[in-house]
Amino acid sequence: MTDPGSLEEKLAILAEGAKYDISCASSGSSRRNRHGIGNAASCGICHSWTADGRCVSLLKILLTNACIYDCAYCINRRSNDTRRVILTPAEVAELTIGFYRRNFIEGLFLSTGVVRNPDYTMELLIEAIRTLRETYRFNGYIHVKVVPGADLLLVERAGRYADRVSVNMELPTREGLALLAPDKSREAIVTPMRRVGALIVQTKAERKVSRTVPPFAPAGQSTQLIVGASGENDLQIVRLSAGLYDRLAMKRVYYSAFVPVNRDNRLPAPVDTPPLLREHRLYQADWLLRYYGFAPDEILDDDRPFLDLTLDPKADWALRHLELFPVEVNRAPYEILLRVPGIGVRSAERIVRARRGGHLALDSLAKLGVVMKRARYFITARGQFAADLSPDAAGLRSRLAERPTRDRWNQPSLFDDHGRGDWRSTITGEL
Repeated sequence: MTDPGSLEEKLAILAEGAKYDISCASSGSSRRNRHGIGNAASCGICHSWTADGRCVSLLKILLTNACIYDCAYCINRRSNDTRRVILTPAEVAELTIGFYRRNFIEGLFLSTGVVRNPDYTMELLIEAIRTLRETYRFNGYIHVKVVPGADLLLVERAGRYADRVSVNMELPTREGLALLAPDKSREAIVTPMRRVGALIVQTKAERKVSRTVPPFAPAGQSTQLIVGASGENDLQIVRLSAGLYDRLAMKRVYYSAFVPVNRDNRLPAPVDTPPLLREHRLYQADWLLRYYGFAPDEILDDDRPFLDLTLDPKADWALRHLELFPVEVNRAPYEILLRVPGIGVRSAERIVRARRGGHLALDSLAKLGVVMKRARYFITARGQFAADLSPDAAGLRSRLAERPTRDRWNQPSLFDDHGRGDWRSTITGEL
C-alpha cells in the first residue's frame, strides 16, 4: 500500500477504480426509516446514467483498489503499477453519511479489491455497513459486493445489513475464467451465490409467518458478466442468465461491454469502441427472459448462436414465426400480445384491460402505448390491418432493422422528448 494521502485523494482514486462495475441498480428495496436517517425506496436511487447508457450510483466506491488477484481484464489487477489505497470502515461510513446529509447521494454502492484474503476483506466491508446501520442508524440503500471465496457466515452477515448483495461472475464460461482470471475458481463464485439465493428464499418464507424475522438482502442479489473479453457466444450467455434467474433467485444480471484497460495478449485486440450494441441486444434478450416468457432456446439456438445486431431479438423471433401473425388484438391472449413487436408489458396489460369495455380499433392502440411503427405489421384490430406490407413480405426485415448511429448510444437529453421510447429501450433494454 502506498502513501494514503488525504481522504479526498483516496476517494478520487477509489471512485475511479469502481467505475467499471455497473451492477448498481437499487430497485426492489423498501426500507422504512425507524428513528434513524434515510429511506430506501422501491423505485430505486440510481438516477444517473453514463454516456453509454449505464446506470451509476452517486456514491459508488471501492473500499480498496489493492488486490491479490491478477485478472487480465481488471484495472486493479495485482501486476498494474498504480497507486494503491484503502479506506477504513469508519471512513466509508463517514463519507456516506456526509454525502447523504448534504443531499448528494441516496445510498451506497460498495465494492472492493481483495486485500490479504477474501475473509479479511469481507470483514472490512461488513464493518463499514454495520457502522452505517447501527452507529449512524442509516436506513438508506446499501449494495455491497460479496468477495468470492469468503466464508459463508460472513456472506450471511453482509446480507443482513445490505439491501442488495452481488457476486460478480465476470466471465461467462469456465474456460474464459481459467484463461483471464486463473486465480479465481468457478466454485468460489457460485457457492456464495447459491447461499445468498437460498437465504433470500428462506427469509421471504419466514417473514410471511413472522415479520420479526430480520430481512436478508431484500433487494435481492445481482451479478455482472463481461461481454466480449473471452470467446463465448450470445447463446451461452443467455442460457447462463436464464439459469441464474431460475436456480439462484437472481434479481438482475448486468452485461458489461468489455473495455480494454490493460495490455495483455490473452485479451481481444483493442478496438475503437466497446461492443455496446452487443451489450444492448443482450439486455433486450434479458427482458424477454424476465418479463415476456421467452425461453433461451426460443431467442437463440445452436445454428444461430449470436443475436442479430441489426434487429431487436423480439422482432427477430417474430420474423421466424410468421405463421402466428397477424394476431387480432381483441382476441389474442396476453401471452401472445407480449410476443408482438411494438407491444410491451405495460401496453399488453392496457390492451387486456381496455378491451373489457369494448373492441379496440387501430387508432386507439397508440394511446395504449403500442409502438405502431413496429406492431402494425403483426396485428389487426376489428379485422383491419394497418400496414402496407404483410408479415411474410420480403421487405419487412429491412423496415424493422435498426440503423443506429454512434449518437444513439450516447446519453439522451433530459429535455428532449423526441424518440423517448427509443432511448428508454437503449438504457434499459425494455422492448
